[in-house]
Amino acid sequence: MSAAPSSAQAAPAQGKTPGLRAHIQNVYRLIIKELRSIRSDPMMLVLVAYAFSVAVYMVATGASTEARDLSIGVVDEDQSNLSGRLLGALNPPLIKRTVLITSKEIDANMDDGRLVFVLEIPPRFEQDLLARRQASLQLNTDATAMSQAGNGAVYIESIIAQEVAKFLNGTEAAVPTPARVVINAKFNPNLYTSWFSSVMQVINNITMLAVILTGAALIREREQGTVEHLLVMPVVPAEIMLAKIIANALVILIAAALSLSFVIQWWLKVPIAGSLTLFLAGGALYAFTVAALGILLGTQTSTMGQFGLLAIPVLVVMQLLSGGATPMESMPVWLQHVMRIVSPTPHFVAFSQAVLYRGADFSIVWPWLAAMAAIGSVYFAFSLHRFRRVIFGD
Repeated sequence: MSAAPSSAQAAPAQGKTPGLRAHIQNVYRLIIKELRSIRSDPMMLVLVAYAFSVAVYMVATGASTEARDLSIGVVDEDQSNLSGRLLGALNPPLIKRTVLITSKEIDANMDDGRLVFVLEIPPRFEQDLLARRQASLQLNTDATAMSQAGNGAVYIESIIAQEVAKFLNGTEAAVPTPARVVINAKFNPNLYTSWFSSVMQVINNITMLAVILTGAALIREREQGTVEHLLVMPVVPAEIMLAKIIANALVILIAAALSLSFVIQWWLKVPIAGSLTLFLAGGALYAFTVAALGILLGTQTSTMGQFGLLAIPVLVVMQLLSGGATPMESMPVWLQHVMRIVSPTPHFVAFSQAVLYRGADFSIVWPWLAAMAAIGSVYFAFSLHRFRRVIFGD
């Protein structure tokens, strides 16, 4: 291995320092080599196709946090007109099935997970309301189903309050209030979870695959011994790194563009408000950054097993603290600053949401692009330093 660096640097020693055109040609040939390597790995292509098609659809339609088609148990100990009205108001799409049970059946139904909500209507509930006495209902909630419990409880409370107000006022008309609140939901007027989760899944897949594909490409070369062929070629480490990053990022961006066009817009009927070209330009910058991170992780390990164990916690932290799963504002202030400094993912999530959801143009999103470029430059420089030491022995 000690003689390899001198072979790789033979051209400069003879006074024939390669120019920019030679560097570009080397990178181009290495990119073709990387693309052929990807093409010869059918399982990797299947992974990319699955991640940007079936996985996006399943996450968008199956991992819903909306409170829909719930089953609610009702203990009606009042047997009055008002309790009948409450039962009639608990209907689709929020409530799929209303089950009349007794108070002794509450624990068994909730322990088995058959019912997330149980509404208890006490005796003389209607009489107490008509007599203007304090009356109360009890809504038991299985909080282990956290998203449904939180959203569903609010909806059920609103339905009950509305029906009670109508009953006391003796009219079906809306009850007058001192102030009227009008809610206008922009960009997602029906508050569909699939509109949000599908696009976020594409972003998560770009992150995951950019790290995995580039890191795996380096590890595969080392395991198969083909990296030694590169050591005796008239190429420099930066050219090898750029080729691996560009080739894998190109495959990922093509898959992401097809996913946005066919899976999200055509299959899931999710509207894309902004420019797909601008998103792909930002995606290219982001893919370059996280691919450089993949190279860095690849230089820290020598086998695919070690690389996987190292990449998993890094990817989990990057995605959970990116602002895509939960708002950045819900995190501690110090953690927000740390993530925005060391990770490009919060910037890319904010950029993607602004472009795809709100139709923002370059004049609005350029600070996020600049932040990704700065972080990417640091990642690439450090990765190149590690690549030279580990592969070329410099």
